[in-house]
Amino acid sequence: MEDISIRVILPSDNAALAAIIRSSLAEFGANHPGTVYYDETTDNLYQLFQKQNSIYFVATVQDEIAGGGGIFLSDGLPEDTCELVKMYLKKTARGLGLGKSLIEKCLEFAKEIGFKKVYIESMPELKKALGIYEKFGFKYLNSPMGNTGHFGCDIWMLKEL
Repeated sequence: MEDISIRVILPSDNAALAAIIRSSLAEFGANHPGTVYYDETTDNLYQLFQKQNSIYFVATVQDEIAGGGGIFLSDGLPEDTCELVKMYLKKTARGLGLGKSLIEKCLEFAKEIGFKKVYIESMPELKKALGIYEKFGFKYLNSPMGNTGHFGCDIWMLKEL
């Protein structure tokens, strides 16, 4: 087993994570307007996740940042609902179980904080991720929730905790 760990985001992680997010979206042809690809907060994840009841986990492989994912209180969501956001892994880090571990950590955090539901926005280009979310019990919705500003996402899912 490779030297894998998951920790909370540090200010020094911003540039590496922004690069992973943007290269992942570009790889799948999902780098279009209305997504995190063009979202200025992508360059400042540490600062973004200082919001109360939010957290961003970073996965590392042999002390190198491999990706991350977080729980965020997105605007306009019901009080009992948070969003699973910015779940991205480097191409070389996929298939190691990191995505599953990150999602588990995020869901565990959401439950501990007291959330009852977790929302996701995604895109058809990210088919493999959608299959993983389905395995975790996320169900498809017919319309978006809240006001994330990500009009480029046209798949919405919700999981009861």
